[in-house]
Amino acid sequence: MKRIRKAVIPVAGLGTRFLPATKAIPKEMLTVVDRPVVQHVVDEVREAGIEHFVFVTGRNKGAIEDHFDMAYELEATLQERGKTKEYEALAAALPGAGQTSFTRQQAPLGLGHAVWCAREIVGDEPFAVILPDMLSRGCMTQMLQAYEKHGGNIIAVEEVPDDETHKYGIVATGETFGQTFEINGMVEKPPRGEAPSNLIISGRYILQPEIFDILSDQERGAGNEIQLTDAMKRLMKTSPFFGMRYEGVTHDTGSKLGFLVANLAYGLENPETGPQLREEILKLLKA
Repeated sequence: MKRIRKAVIPVAGLGTRFLPATKAIPKEMLTVVDRPVVQHVVDEVREAGIEHFVFVTGRNKGAIEDHFDMAYELEATLQERGKTKEYEALAAALPGAGQTSFTRQQAPLGLGHAVWCAREIVGDEPFAVILPDMLSRGCMTQMLQAYEKHGGNIIAVEEVPDDETHKYGIVATGETFGQTFEINGMVEKPPRGEAPSNLIISGRYILQPEIFDILSDQERGAGNEIQLTDAMKRLMKTSPFFGMRYEGVTHDTGSKLGFLVANLAYGLENPETGPQLREEILKLLKA
């Protein structure tokens, strides 16, 4: 069983739900406290032991590449001014030389197409896919543990109320093994009352490289886009899939409310901002 070394991070989205903020700034560079959303995701993946990050970008996403590069003038200025803490924080957040790759998704054809665009960089080995809108600390570590147990393909899932299943991709469950279970079916945004479970596909995947061949001729599905879920359903016929119930809290920063809640949650945990932020929240609630 090959080790998971690479993670594909699709960052080509237009961020239309956050206009006008994302007119000139990639939505992935919006900050949760003092770090861009995409940095939080990379931190999660690095902590899990994955060593190569493949960003699938689009036009006007150059700020993401710059963020994961050296900033000589800034670093020199910080050193000259004795701002050691800030300089060390920049250095710690930077992946090592050769650990980042960038490829373009030249047309907005969906998540499946974005993953397919990374095929030449990933090569013939299993890999992770991380949706940067979803902040799920520790999730990839849990997924790699599940992969070591089962192999195959792993999908992180979370429970939602039954009356919300029509909004998400849903998995059908088979035999259960504690935190993990066999997946024997998937459906994208099922009609109300017809979902096979209340377990949603929550933005973290480990996939075998055979998915690339399937994506190469995958027909367009929902939204007239190439859906990763449709390709996974085809791969399921020849390769096992397992679900992993994520033990933690996910913040969907792709929505305005989720983004605000993420800032509050991370801000309250931060020792520098937490105590004072709590006081300010109480003041607002009493106003």
